[in-house]
Amino acid sequence: MKQSQKKQKCFGEAGFNQYYTELFGSRWTDLKAALQTEPDYLTWKAGGEEPYYLDSGSVRAALTLPLKNARHILDLCAAPGGKTLVLASCMNEKADLLSNERSPERKNRLVKVCDSCLPEEKRARVTITCHDGAKMCLSQQDCFDAILLDAPCSSERHVLADPKYLAEWSPSRIKTLSVAQWALLSSAWRMLSPGGYLVYSTCALSPEENDGLLLRLVKKFKDAEICPPEISSDCSPWTGLSPDSLPPYEKTECGAHILPDVSGGAGPLYFSLVRKIQ
Repeated sequence: MKQSQKKQKCFGEAGFNQYYTELFGSRWTDLKAALQTEPDYLTWKAGGEEPYYLDSGSVRAALTLPLKNARHILDLCAAPGGKTLVLASCMNEKADLLSNERSPERKNRLVKVCDSCLPEEKRARVTITCHDGAKMCLSQQDCFDAILLDAPCSSERHVLADPKYLAEWSPSRIKTLSVAQWALLSSAWRMLSPGGYLVYSTCALSPEENDGLLLRLVKKFKDAEICPPEISSDCSPWTGLSPDSLPPYEKTECGAHILPDVSGGAGPLYFSLVRKIQ
């Protein structure tokens, strides 16, 4: 096959299916079908006037971040706000949470979610900002005890749901996103205090956006230690949730992957827990 023909087949719906078939083999048929069904939503009641509905896989990822001794917590890419609500619900009474979102429009949505879903006492300890997370490390370093980075990603579930996005898909999208994800992850790492924990998550399927970023992190930063991606025992008393009540995951080299074809529709959600060695 000529190179130009091969390249052409890597675009659009045909290229999309080819790419993920190469990743998942015969499993892709079932996984693709699951991605086109309704996600497994969990009702999160943070104590405010309204509940919030988010993917149960996202809840599991957020509950992986240890918060017992964390005084200063950062949700780096926080909109629309579901994971911020989980963190705010689980943080101790002396902790504060900085929730940041680069997009002004999405930041406004984040404010509304926090105002309507959090009780006054919790809301008073959540500060919402609108900065480029990749540049925040230029003014803040070693200052957060716990960081959640749910990075913008390929979001294949949304691509499949939108014919326009599917027709425009190409592998270069993954490469471009991984560059932006690395900028965010390396910034987050510089802002993490020694002894602190970071959870990196995406709703992407490609290892290039998931394990690949963590392998790069531990190679560049010698104080980075990959930890088992289990639900933190610090969070269970606050939520009443146990590992058995949340979707199962599949282990990866650096973390965990919740895939909807075997988790009742939850995900896809990749997450990894990393500790900064003191």
